[in-house]
Amino acid sequence: MSTIKLPHCAVLARQLGERPTGTASRIKSVLLVEHAGPWSADVREHVLTEAFGPGAPERMDELHVRLGLRVLIIRRPGRNAVPERPSVFVGGCRSGRRWLERLSVGGYPELAQLDLPAIAEGRGGFGEPVDGPLFLVCVHGRKDACCAILGRPVADALAERFPERTWQCTHFGGDRWAGNLLVAPHGFMYGQLVPASATPVALAALRGEVELDNLRGRVGVDPFAQVAEIAVRERTGLRGLDEVVAGTVDAQGDEASVEVDAGGTPYLVVVRRRPMGVHGHSLCSGEANPHRFDVLDLRGAVPA
Repeated sequence: MSTIKLPHCAVLARQLGERPTGTASRIKSVLLVEHAGPWSADVREHVLTEAFGPGAPERMDELHVRLGLRVLIIRRPGRNAVPERPSVFVGGCRSGRRWLERLSVGGYPELAQLDLPAIAEGRGGFGEPVDGPLFLVCVHGRKDACCAILGRPVADALAERFPERTWQCTHFGGDRWAGNLLVAPHGFMYGQLVPASATPVALAALRGEVELDNLRGRVGVDPFAQVAEIAVRERTGLRGLDEVVAGTVDAQGDEASVEVDAGGTPYLVVVRRRPMGVHGHSLCSGEANPHRFDVLDLRGAVPA
């Protein structure tokens, strides 16, 4: 009897024609903690418990849901010795309120002194300012094999070109979009990257711009707003980080009207979320019944 070999979820997403538009996560701020060497499936939980004590992973999850603070474990691509002093970064990814600082700590327990709600609310002053951006590539294969298989080549390629800015990181959401990249503190997330497509993303970020290919969206905002912003960028050609910013979202079920400002010009974008009408099964996550976003209308001015 022959056995049918199922694809991994990221491969299945490509086979089904899924696109990552509108899938950026709820991240609004970050705490990045270096942990070199092998990563177990629970490396994040291990580091957080050592730093903040028992129950820390659950408290961090609550902060993520309530305030958008995401803790990611990071390490340099390749085989690295354990650093004498781990690198720690804190920062905010909100439009108009971006910041990134590097902390000097002797060990994880020193992190317990951090005012995490203040970080989540965008108040800096914890360390030395960093001239960003950083390129954070999810490679946490013990959480999902797709991130290791597709993320590591992306991280390696970026590290060769931008060694001081590139970090591997733990899971930040969206395994099926691997290779996944978060640009911090710019606050934009990309998916389905390969080494060749990752470099233009990094170069655009260094110019203070957004690359539209493979863009999942702006983190920390409503998915409808992410889709609307991308649609207006495609219409206008505006690439600056905040040249295009979505505002009010009026959602009714699977359809929403989104106000978008594009360099002082208002737009109204109507977006609908609908089933794609295809399905499949993956080795990672079982049955997939994907959805997509359609832009139904894009008007050059918001009605009075």
